[in-house]
Amino acid sequence: MPVAGLARRLGTGDAIVIGLGSMIGAGIFVVFGPAADVAGSGLLIGLAIAAVVAFCNATSSAQLAAQYPQSGGTYLYGRERLGDWAGFLAGWTFVIGKTASCAAMALTFATYAVPAGAAPWVAAAAVIALATVNCFGVTRTATATMVIVSVVLAVLVAVVAVGVVGGDPEASNLTGDLLGHGWYGIAQSAGLLFFAFAGYARIATLGEEVRDPRRAIPRAIVTALGITLVVYVAVGIAALAVLGVDDLGSSRSPLVDLATAGGGSGWATPVRIGAALAALGALLALIAGIGRTALAMARNGDLPRALSRIAPRHHVPLRAEVSLAAVVVALVLTVDLRDAIGFSSFGVLLYYLIANAAAWTQRGDDRRYPRALQALGAVGCVVLVATLPVASIAVGVGVVIVGVGYRLAVQRVSRPA
Repeated sequence: MPVAGLARRLGTGDAIVIGLGSMIGAGIFVVFGPAADVAGSGLLIGLAIAAVVAFCNATSSAQLAAQYPQSGGTYLYGRERLGDWAGFLAGWTFVIGKTASCAAMALTFATYAVPAGAAPWVAAAAVIALATVNCFGVTRTATATMVIVSVVLAVLVAVVAVGVVGGDPEASNLTGDLLGHGWYGIAQSAGLLFFAFAGYARIATLGEEVRDPRRAIPRAIVTALGITLVVYVAVGIAALAVLGVDDLGSSRSPLVDLATAGGGSGWATPVRIGAALAALGALLALIAGIGRTALAMARNGDLPRALSRIAPRHHVPLRAEVSLAAVVVALVLTVDLRDAIGFSSFGVLLYYLIANAAAWTQRGDDRRYPRALQALGAVGCVVLVATLPVASIAVGVGVVIVGVGYRLAVQRVSRPA
């Protein structure tokens, strides 16, 4: 156990809210268009596949978090169950990939909120503001996330209701092209849908700040995932039934189209505001999760040890979060990463593959779920990797190689003469 620990201030409800904020991000406002394009109405099968893989991965994370209720998530679990290198690879790909995702999420928010020319500066301001919220303590993070999630869920409920009531849904749209795009297209849609709500591990990275973690963390992970899946199923069915395969597949803003189909053009602005807020909620939870993983890595020397300092007043990894915010601000002001973060998907799948392998090794009272779920989760991760673009896989492998080189260099420098 580390000498300086974080304070356990989060209840089960707080953890559920942070999980929801991580999963119900801006992705839900756009993902069903690309999913319909590659799978037709088979996207509903893809959604079911994504749900199964997500459930398997979530139960592995929950089982591990109950045994190891500390910061770091799969970085910690990999080290404890599989060895230092497995943990390092999970932590490295998570921190690097999700830092790029932070920049992309900030730019996505700014794109919805302001004209294109001002987007980088507004994105930078959003990062600074949310990092500041996090620096005042994890309870502030939970409160801000609750406000954002409440508004986003209200917008999604309204979109589904307006679209279904006024948009003339047709049941035949749900089954007319079910297997027309083949199983590869369905697998691609599963990958798209999985990445849109795969934020449940964010709860595990905050394990050192949850009260009664052996009970609260597993409950929060499974509950947050369950709520998110209900939301995704409702939105997906409504969008497909109202818009049909062709219109949904060609749409760049499917939920705007769903709402306007039922309620007219006046609904476009509220939906875009909801998408902007969803991006902020995901960004807020992401900054917190990366900061805690960086803290855990710094404690073990896998990142500079200076990042392991915990602020005594608010009990947060202040240096880690400030450093992260500085990097993300630099990225949003210099590089547009919205279309260039495929390697983050590679990192997420490696992260969950290691989580499933680590959970497989647990025994006795620490085992809460059957090993079949961990095996299925691991296979699912490998299958979804196969659906990634070759360029994304290549960049992901490159990130891993750089990380291995970095760790070997650090070990060489720190080795006693």
